[in-house]
Amino acid sequence: MALNVHNFPPTIIPPHAEALRQEVKAFIAEHAGHIPPHRRARTWSGFDADFSRAMAARGWVGVTVPREYGGPGLDPFSRFVLVEELLAYGAPVAAHWIGDRQSAPLILHYGTEEQRRFFLPRICRGELFFCIGMSEPNSGSDLASVRTRAERVEGGWRLNGQKIWTTYAHKAHYMIALVRTSGTPQDRHAGLSQFLVDLSLPGVTVRPIALGTGDADFNEVFFDNVLLPEDALVGTEGNGWAQVNAELAFERSGPERLYSSLVLLDLWASLLGENASPEDAARLGRLTARLAPLREMSVAITGLLAAGQSPLTEAALFKDLGTEFEQTIPSEIADAVAAAPDRTPDPELLRTLAYLMQLNHVFSLRGGTREILRGMIAKSLGLR
Repeated sequence: MALNVHNFPPTIIPPHAEALRQEVKAFIAEHAGHIPPHRRARTWSGFDADFSRAMAARGWVGVTVPREYGGPGLDPFSRFVLVEELLAYGAPVAAHWIGDRQSAPLILHYGTEEQRRFFLPRICRGELFFCIGMSEPNSGSDLASVRTRAERVEGGWRLNGQKIWTTYAHKAHYMIALVRTSGTPQDRHAGLSQFLVDLSLPGVTVRPIALGTGDADFNEVFFDNVLLPEDALVGTEGNGWAQVNAELAFERSGPERLYSSLVLLDLWASLLGENASPEDAARLGRLTARLAPLREMSVAITGLLAAGQSPLTEAALFKDLGTEFEQTIPSEIADAVAAAPDRTPDPELLRTLAYLMQLNHVFSLRGGTREILRGMIAKSLGLR
């Protein structure tokens, strides 16, 4: 089906979700108000287990998980408001982020009743943190070419292979890994399955990858004859490709694809104040004008998710446009600073800007590269 404007229907966040906003703001001020902007610029890559557990105590982790599985049973709009406020401020949410955004919905939809009963309450209590096992060396965003393999053995599965660019694998308890259970990489989508991997098992090795920023959020993860129990399989064997695409709709559609540089933009705007030069005011206006419709796209996709749809192409389009925008913000502000050499820049602005200038190239890699996303969009439009 061709992509058209009706895939992004005008959507308004309902009053019950908006009512949550002030409560979230107060929580952030109490628990993260002391964090300076250059630290808040890490947004959803900032890991703080205590902060995540404080959120869990308020019922704000696994917010869409039904009450029968330990969650508050809120709708996607409530989660949007919660996430938007957390990311706009730059709260350190990485500890629970993957479990809340992807792992819990995946287990809820595809997991067995036993898996739901075991994992979902623990995610919602902030007891289990998750990471994603998708990318592999020499595969990039071409997930269908994965080589990591799980073979049936007596009592379960034997896992061998490697994952890379796995965020916070060194601090997570579990990984949901996309692996091959039959066929070869040439079979592409056929023969792929998803597994719950306890990262404390013998044979699992995690090696951090140091970034130029000094952070080590990413990791390589090696599996050497790791024995998984029979019930480690999520969903149906061989259905991993369909499952992971449903998962990626959650990963690509949220405001995190817009707000990775918002702390910097807010700081710069506040420093400009009412004395902004015409050039700076015009630059700020252009950035704000781009942000507003992109946010509306994310709200529209949230509405589609709330209606039970799986907006894969819409999420890919939004993610491509959103990450391009959030990459633009540090470059634009760097140009603004350089254009006024007679003014002494604010030190905190420079610290925040320096961090994001080193990191912003990553924004279009995580969650699927631009080339892969545009290929998906082109296919939806019938262009390939």
